[in-house]
Amino acid sequence: PEVEFSIVMPCLNEAETLAVCIEKARKSIAQFGLDAEIVIADNGSTDGSQQIAADNDARVVAVEDKGYGCALYAGISAARGRYIIMGDADDSYDFADLGPFIQKLRAGYDLVMGCRFPSGGGRIMPGAMPLKHRFLGNPVLSFIGKLFFRSPVTDFHCGLRGFSRDAFLRMNLQTTGMEFASEMVMAASLSRMRIAEVPITLYKDGRSRAPHLRSWRDGWRHLRFM
Repeated sequence: PEVEFSIVMPCLNEAETLAVCIEKARKSIAQFGLDAEIVIADNGSTDGSQQIAADNDARVVAVEDKGYGCALYAGISAARGRYIIMGDADDSYDFADLGPFIQKLRAGYDLVMGCRFPSGGGRIMPGAMPLKHRFLGNPVLSFIGKLFFRSPVTDFHCGLRGFSRDAFLRMNLQTTGMEFASEMVMAASLSRMRIAEVPITLYKDGRSRAPHLRSWRDGWRHLRFM
């Protein structure tokens, strides 16, 4: 049966932080009295992430095809929510503070983007974002996105965002890697969907390993795709 909200997290070896993210998501569900589910789109974890998700009463969707976009597409497609809120499972986003996303989605916006940058009211905590991402990669790619697609979005690559199921289906997304996030904003802008942006705080993630993102490779893939 359908629920109002699905909180979807892509996961690849996030055993260190997954339980914390699920716990925070449950705080938002309880605080706002949501009819909701938590979906973990697991992309082949080998560190026991699947069992951690199951032990914390989240629904696990196993995704064989590798890639950030593949994991998210499968998780969103399997979600039962009328609205979907997605975010990374590395504890860099605060799932306990989803109120602004819930409010905007219920108000009828098709896509609600988080904004991490002070220019959009957001905050980046010390150590949360490499300097080359903060002052070069994200600003440049976001500027190009706004220029090419007349997008109102300040922070093109924020991983915490919400959208309606209907809007997601109309986006008809195709990419399988990190550029999935950009394609979503591009498709929504080209289709003149109702887009809102809310300020959020980006925290230093809780992982001891290196991030999956490869700055220059993934930056080039984003730029080429645009």
